[in-house]
Amino acid sequence: MSRRTLTAIVAALVLLPSLAFGQTYTLKLAHLNPQNPFEVASAAMAEVFKSEVEANSNGRIKVELYPNGVLGKEPETMIQVKSGVVQSYISSSGGIAQFYPLIDVTNMPFAFSSYNVGYKVYDGAFGQALAKDIEAKAGFKVLGFGESGGFFAITNSKKPIKSPADMRGIKLRTMALPLHQEIVKALGASPTTVAWAEVYTSLQTGVVDGQMNPISIIAMAKFQEVQKYITLTNHLYAPYVWVINPKFFNDLPADLKAVVTDAARTGLLAGRGLSRIIDASDKGLPTLATKMEVYVPTTAEMKQFRDATMPAARKFMSDKYKKEGENWVDQFYKAIEQAEKELAGK
Repeated sequence: MSRRTLTAIVAALVLLPSLAFGQTYTLKLAHLNPQNPFEVASAAMAEVFKSEVEANSNGRIKVELYPNGVLGKEPETMIQVKSGVVQSYISSSGGIAQFYPLIDVTNMPFAFSSYNVGYKVYDGAFGQALAKDIEAKAGFKVLGFGESGGFFAITNSKKPIKSPADMRGIKLRTMALPLHQEIVKALGASPTTVAWAEVYTSLQTGVVDGQMNPISIIAMAKFQEVQKYITLTNHLYAPYVWVINPKFFNDLPADLKAVVTDAARTGLLAGRGLSRIIDASDKGLPTLATKMEVYVPTTAEMKQFRDATMPAARKFMSDKYKKEGENWVDQFYKAIEQAEKELAGK
């Protein structure tokens, strides 16, 4: 065999993988929280997504994870996704609100009776319609609505909160979400917007007195070190919005689009499952209870929280977003009603 022939054979063998599998891609995925997949929902989503994509694409897509807000604050990272510098981001509803204000509809207070109702709403026709509207108006393709940690509780360093009357005089941190701020006002507290990376220090130094988040997020952020009281209001269940650059996604071959989509679904399940495990384990409320005074409102007190916030939230959506806001709220509640019927077997 001549040297020229041998060289040609070797070159062909080197090229075979690229000919067989096509172009390779790098997908940069960022999220807000530490990459602790056994403790943080968004980390579990990211870790499972990376594993599934890389395995099922036969290495044609490499996923790089950028956790803990290392690429910047949420608006900055969202802009990077829009420009294609970063391909994907698991955003809080506050992060996407600056690009799609109508995400407020997902923050209607006391909307869900159970997690399963929320899953059905966000995975079903309502979630699909919302994702389509986000892409049309904000320019992000939505891979899914993920677990942010569960139902929200209220913490503070000043006093036990047993009813809305106890909220008066409390400076409560919120995300940059107008509806969150309206809910806090309706409860009688003063809303103060603080970026996530600055919340612990703001609570520690008294810039704000309290905050509201799911149990797993409170434990992950170690807020029990700087907060004394926690009230289990369960007043919100707001999803993370998992976005991807639409050009990057659309440029993928059909088989790799399917890989990414399927891996995102599996990641969403992982995040939800982890949060429910934390809620049911010593990592959740028992950890917080070692340093915080836990209060569960009575039925009558919960009615006071609902009566203070639900009408105010509807009015806000109508006043701020007019007919479009009213239509989204109506669709939201219809989807919840349908999900409840399906789960009840009706």
